[in-house]
Amino acid sequence: MILTVTPNPSIDRTVGLGTPLTRGAVHRVTSATSEPGGKGVNVARALTLAGLETVAVLPAAEGDPMLAALQAAGITFRTVPVDGAVRTNLAITEADGTTTKLNEPGARLDAAALDALTRAVVSYAERASWIVLSGSLPPGVPDDWYAEVVARLASAPCQVAVDTSERPLDALAAAFERSAPDVIKPNAEELAGLVGASSEELEQAAAQGDPAPVVSAANRLIERGAKTILVTLGAAGAVLVDPTGSWLATPPPIAPRSTVGAGDSALAGYVRAAVGGAEPPRRLQMAVAYGSAAAALPGSALPAPSEIDLNAVRVYAITPASTRP
Repeated sequence: MILTVTPNPSIDRTVGLGTPLTRGAVHRVTSATSEPGGKGVNVARALTLAGLETVAVLPAAEGDPMLAALQAAGITFRTVPVDGAVRTNLAITEADGTTTKLNEPGARLDAAALDALTRAVVSYAERASWIVLSGSLPPGVPDDWYAEVVARLASAPCQVAVDTSERPLDALAAAFERSAPDVIKPNAEELAGLVGASSEELEQAAAQGDPAPVVSAANRLIERGAKTILVTLGAAGAVLVDPTGSWLATPPPIAPRSTVGAGDSALAGYVRAAVGGAEPPRRLQMAVAYGSAAAALPGSALPAPSEIDLNAVRVYAITPASTRP
C-alpha cells in the first residue's frame, strides 16, 4: 500500500484560454475543469489509475466538497477533521501550455488537528511500502513539520518521498543529517535555492543538454545527507542522483497543454517503478514518461498507464567525460 499525505489539499480549477493571458484584459475561457488536488492527492490519483493500492490522507471537514470529488475520482482516502473549508486553487493555461497559478493559503490547522494528522501518518507506516509527503503547508503548521514526520518514520520499514518547496523544503534540508527522506523531488529553481546556485544557469545548461551543473548541485545535497534527488527540469526531462550514480532522462517531443500536475505525475511514475522493483535508471525513465504525458493532457488531467510511452524516453548514465554514451 502507498500512502500519500497532503497537508494542504485543494479543489483545482483549471481554465483554458485560446489567447495569451494579458493583465487587465477580459478573456474568454475555452475550457474549464475541476478536480480534487493538492500534490499528494495528484500522486494518489495517478497511482490509483495505475491500479496500485493507494490511500490519500488529508485534513478536511465532514461534508466538504473535496470528499465528494475524491469519491467521484475513485480515490481511497482518510481524513483528519478540521473546521475550515478545503481551498480552491485556480490555474490558467494558455494555448502553448504556459500555466499561471493562483493558490489560496488553505485552512488553518490547530495543534489538535496537526497532531491527529501526524499520528495518522505514523500509524500507516508499518503497513505502507511508500509514504509520499507532498505540497505546501497550510497556516498553523510549522515549517519543519515534514522534517519532524520524516524523523518519526526513520525506524519504519517504508520508503519516504517528499516533494515540497520554499521554507518547508529549507527546513527539511537543514535536517538531512537526522531525517533525510529516501527521495526528494525539487525542480531546478528549488534545487538551486538549497545550494545557493543560480537557477537560470541550471535551467539553461539542462536545456542545452548539459546536466553537469544539476548533478553537481544535487551531489552537494548528497554530501549533506540526502539519499536520492529526482530533479524535474520541464521540457529538458529530469536528472536522478544518488550515492551510486547519476542519470539524465529526456522526454519525447510533445505539444504541451498544461503543466498542472506534471511534477506530481513524475513522482508517481518514480514510485510506481520503485514498487515494481525497478533500478534507478528505470525509475527515472518512468518518472519522465509520466511527467511528459501529464503535460500533454488538458487541465489537471493525469495520465493512465495506456498513455505512458516508456520507449520514447531516453536515459543516459552521466559520466564526467560525457553525458551521453
